[in-house]
Amino acid sequence: MTHERVLIVEDELTQITLLEGVIARAGFTVEKAMSGAEAVKRLLDRTLPKIDVVLLDLVMPGMDGIEVLEAIRPKHPDLPVVMLTAHSSINTVVDAMRAGANDFIVKPASAERIRTAIEASLKTSSFVGEIAPVSGQMTGKMQGHGFESLVGTSPGMQRSVTLAKKAASANIPVLIEGESGVGKEVFARAIHSASDRRSTPFVAVNCGAIPENLVESILFGHEKGAFTGATERRVGKFQEANGGTLFLDEVGELPLDVQVKLLRAIQEKEIDPVGGKQSIRVDIRIISATNRNLSDRVAEGAFREDLYYRLNVFPVLLPPLRDRRSDIPALTEHFLAQISEMEGVSRRRISADVLQLLSSYDWPGNIRQLQNALFRAVILSEGEVLTQGDFPHLLGQPLPMPAQALEARPNHGGANVEIMPQGGAILVLHGSDGHVRSLSELEAEIIRLTLLKYDGRMAEVARRLGIGRSTLYRKVAEYGLDQPS
Repeated sequence: MTHERVLIVEDELTQITLLEGVIARAGFTVEKAMSGAEAVKRLLDRTLPKIDVVLLDLVMPGMDGIEVLEAIRPKHPDLPVVMLTAHSSINTVVDAMRAGANDFIVKPASAERIRTAIEASLKTSSFVGEIAPVSGQMTGKMQGHGFESLVGTSPGMQRSVTLAKKAASANIPVLIEGESGVGKEVFARAIHSASDRRSTPFVAVNCGAIPENLVESILFGHEKGAFTGATERRVGKFQEANGGTLFLDEVGELPLDVQVKLLRAIQEKEIDPVGGKQSIRVDIRIISATNRNLSDRVAEGAFREDLYYRLNVFPVLLPPLRDRRSDIPALTEHFLAQISEMEGVSRRRISADVLQLLSSYDWPGNIRQLQNALFRAVILSEGEVLTQGDFPHLLGQPLPMPAQALEARPNHGGANVEIMPQGGAILVLHGSDGHVRSLSELEAEIIRLTLLKYDGRMAEVARRLGIGRSTLYRKVAEYGLDQPS
């Protein structure tokens, strides 16, 4: 049992029992409160042991989660609070973030998601929102140790490391380019750890995971009363990173009005909090990352040309995993060791045919997908040696489908079209009556499958579907895809 103490605030006995089991098994001390009023009383009592993280249900009779946050924030401005909600609509996220939540979890959540949220909250008060189930926890052990922690000796990897080492020695903006999942944040942390700012804060912000109307507040902070729900002053990420490094992931997703303020912050080395009357001086080193071609975004008018040149002073391109296949064996052993330690299971070995399978697969999700594939295989495997049968999704075999979906696949003489994207999910064109399903049904199914493929990362899903994030949030709510399935 660790010294960190987690308070669960939940009015449903079944939920509180499940959460208690997950959190206790993760090694934390657990306290419970079955109402908002009870939680406020506990948190404001300074004679009792300090609470390190709060898991707070949004909807409760009497005092709800928002009211609890408003009551405790004046006395506990830095206490990490993870909001529990059954609805992941944009309004829910905005309300929770404005009230001072650090993260939110959609119920029911996996044990891994809960553990990751708590551990991330203990390390930082940054907004998490969408977080890959596995990569956050495992890559965390690779961070903060400089370039020696990076795995891989392929020519492409070595070229990137050589460039990044040169970037570390100079205090200039760095733009890390590469596909999703190639490890851009790991590289950014390595640059920071090898620089003369290594003992200062490293603050990471996923610009694509923040609701558009909160980006400015989260980056630059806001004053009390700056907008509806701003019940207290909030320090932005620029101030958190003062003296250190600010990592802007998915920087290409920033709205144009925020890009203007970011450009000023870089040029003038000062920021203007929302609702503030005075500018604040900051000393930070900017490292940004993108999985999109920013020059194309400039040509489209979606990204400011002057900001692009400010950020792209020292570009570093990370190769996709398919272009560094010789690193896959070393990465596989590295992650198997981490999974063993993280989950407390015996170290798994892989057979020669599995290594061949992993090395020949194209890995469209790159290192993050390899991590997740190994994690899934280890957890579901029954033996000490992983076989090809533990990786059905890499062999092109469909994953188990709900019974109702299987029943909706009869062949009535027509072309019963099935589309199988990478990963095994199936889109069925015909319904149970043998006729083509409606466009709205197919659209809902396409969005659902895309959410599964990209681990619920809304910015990535919107990009892949070619629609705006606000449109995606609206359609997710319209089709009920934010409800537990």
